[in-house]
Amino acid sequence: MASGTALVYDEEMMSYQLLWDDPECAIEVPERLSSSYKRLQDYGLVNRCVQLPIREATEDEITLVHSPEYLEVVKKTQTMDVDELKETSKKFIAAYFHQKSYRCAKLSLGGTLQLVDAVMSGDVQNGMALIRPPGHHSQRSESNGFCVFNNVAVAAEYAKSKYNVQRILIVDWDVHHGQGIQYIFEDDPSVLYFSWHRYEHGSFWPNLSESDYDSIGKGRGTGFNVNLPWNQIGMGNADYVAAFFHVLLPLAFEFNPQLVLVSAGYDSGIGDPEGRMCATPECFSHLTHMLMHLAGGRICIILEGGYHLRSLSESVSMTLRTLLKDPIPRLSGEMIPCYSALESIQNARHVHAPYWKCLLYDETSLVQEISTKGLSTPEPIDADALDVDDFLENHMKKILHPTPPVTTLVVAPAENKLNLPEGVQLQEGALTSQKAIDAISVFNQDELNDNLLNSVGKMLLSIEKLVNRKTRNCIALSPNVALSAAVAIKEASLLGSKRVFFVTVGNMDIEPEMTNDGKTMCLTIFGEKEVERTPSQYHTFFKWNEGPRDCSSFFYALLRFLLPLAYSYQPDLIMIAIGSKKSIGTKDIALLTSLLQGLADGAVLAIVKETEKEIISALSNVLVNCSSMFFGPYKPPTKEYIQNLKQELSVLQTKWRMLQCFAK
Repeated sequence: MASGTALVYDEEMMSYQLLWDDPECAIEVPERLSSSYKRLQDYGLVNRCVQLPIREATEDEITLVHSPEYLEVVKKTQTMDVDELKETSKKFIAAYFHQKSYRCAKLSLGGTLQLVDAVMSGDVQNGMALIRPPGHHSQRSESNGFCVFNNVAVAAEYAKSKYNVQRILIVDWDVHHGQGIQYIFEDDPSVLYFSWHRYEHGSFWPNLSESDYDSIGKGRGTGFNVNLPWNQIGMGNADYVAAFFHVLLPLAFEFNPQLVLVSAGYDSGIGDPEGRMCATPECFSHLTHMLMHLAGGRICIILEGGYHLRSLSESVSMTLRTLLKDPIPRLSGEMIPCYSALESIQNARHVHAPYWKCLLYDETSLVQEISTKGLSTPEPIDADALDVDDFLENHMKKILHPTPPVTTLVVAPAENKLNLPEGVQLQEGALTSQKAIDAISVFNQDELNDNLLNSVGKMLLSIEKLVNRKTRNCIALSPNVALSAAVAIKEASLLGSKRVFFVTVGNMDIEPEMTNDGKTMCLTIFGEKEVERTPSQYHTFFKWNEGPRDCSSFFYALLRFLLPLAYSYQPDLIMIAIGSKKSIGTKDIALLTSLLQGLADGAVLAIVKETEKEIISALSNVLVNCSSMFFGPYKPPTKEYIQNLKQELSVLQTKWRMLQCFAK
């Protein structure tokens, strides 16, 4: 399995700049690259990457997307004087040329293709291309929006022709609509293109009606072009994450791409003068982490916009940290999407429902008169009123913590015969037998045997390390999962965990002590057998019974219910207990566990029966290696399963607002 993260960068791409006065183009400066690269160096990230040599794209590669006539126009700029460059630039919209534009555009595109080669050949798992000029606005025969060649569009065609990739997901999180990519692929069902963008009812650049939610593709590509227009400024972390949960990711998992390309514009981050949005840098860690669960982790991040240098450089750094599989900081702010975002999400889901089975039973209508209601989030960050550099200086210190010295700690029987991946450390010591006896006796005095005492004693010591961030995550193998889980929740609370998100899969003979003070949120996934329900906003149940099948629809429950609930709750510790008679398969359990690492700084405790070797192997791999495995293929959920979720949603979404995907 491929491993490692590639980085593409060359300072020569800073060798061109605007040569005349043009306020529209003045923000696209060489320092966008140098400041980002320096911040990566400051954080020690560059040396951890595989640094790929850059090359020029060939003319054959450029004309995979662009016309020969346009190529000739760009080539001629090499010998033009300033007046000629200015006149040529005026033929296009928001574009400028320099004598080095052609050379740098070839390097920018060539570097992107180098990254695709490295990922598709298995030399690395993923990577980032720090390049300029950007590309997502450029079209077949024209420059547009500072873009010369459409790097991501060419990369998609290149991957299709060279590697026979048949399904490519392009995610464009730039604050501007990448209309160039849309035009190129709008009739192509092999490319699923998603773009969110500042729109404001068409009043924001590029001021196109085809940037609205109802532009969904043409011909065979109908349904494969997904626009999510933001109709007000100030969108923040909750809005972006909600858009992923309720629009992009359900479609992406059903599409099941073989490669993910990201048009990574960081003008959608806080402080950017173009976007005027409020997403903080760690938000891009969460978005990247979610996308890494597609295509076996084959993801290429390609720089597009970003015009506040500090915001850009911090956001680039947080993205690369995640590709390198560092712990993901908790999202700042309350997880309450704003009303305007929900309107856009509702309309996008509605227009795509006929083309995607995972949306087929939404039973919703269009928001006919889209409002411009203000943010509903309490006390949103006012990016206009703060000093962004000072804010980010303090903010990054708050969210970044030392990486625990141990990635994955495993509590295993004394006669351990497990084949565990590199990076796993076994818990050797244990708390005294008396402490284990005391912990167990609270729940069951009849289960006291040496095997259980040894397991619980080791687990108690591991929980202490987990809570104190001496280990990032832990797998506890137990002869009695339910009893160990009950002990673990009580111990975590005693050690100071204030919010534990506890997921149980399968039957549990013993239930942990549940209070209604919010310290524990318990979610039970059960199968055919009905469970006795105890009504509580902190203890919920849902039925999902697919068993150990290769093709699963559990992704829908994860994205529509479980993850939004967890992100609303904002835990500081995740616990997952795998009981008997599991109602979902091993891949589903692995996907659940891996995605939940995006919360609680990655502090996850999984409790598994010691005989479940397949599950132990899968969980140890995703906890050590994060998400470098293929979790698919997937199938759409049945109407019955969706109705089951709707019942729970109707009760919970007024309290846990990330569950909402409809404005009305």
